Amino acid sequence: MSTVPANPLPRRIARSLAVAAASLLFVYLSLSAIFFWVMRQPPDFFGRVMARTPSPLMMVLPFEALWTHARAGVLRPGVTAPDFSLPTLDHKDTVRLSSFRGSKPVVLVFGSYT
Repeated sequence: MSTVPANPLPRRIARSLAVAAASLLFVYLSLSAIFFWVMRQPPDFFGRVMARTPSPLMMVLPFEALWTHARAGVLRPGVTAPDFSLPTLDHKDTVRLSSFRGSKPVVLVFGSYT
C-alpha cells in the first residue's frame, strides 16, 4: 500500500495569500490611523500633508468617515462656545466672542463665497 504524499503547493499558496492579506490590512489600518491623527491637527499642517497625498491613496482610504469623526468636536447645543478673537473687516480692531455674551446673538458663517 503506497500513499501518495499531499501536494504542499496549495497549502503554501494559501499561507502566502493569508500573509499578504494580513499585511495589506495592517497597512490599510495604519494609514487610516495616521490620516485620522493628521485630520485632528491644525488646518495648516493638515493642508500640507494633504497637498502631498497621492490621489489613488485618497480614493482607497475612507476619508469622509475619518473626517466626520476627526472633526466632530465636543460642542453640543446649550454648551458655551470657546472664546476667540477675530479682526474686524477693516483690520483696525479685534472682536472677542465673549464680548457679545448675554447682549446679542452671534451667528458664525464659515465658507467661501467666490
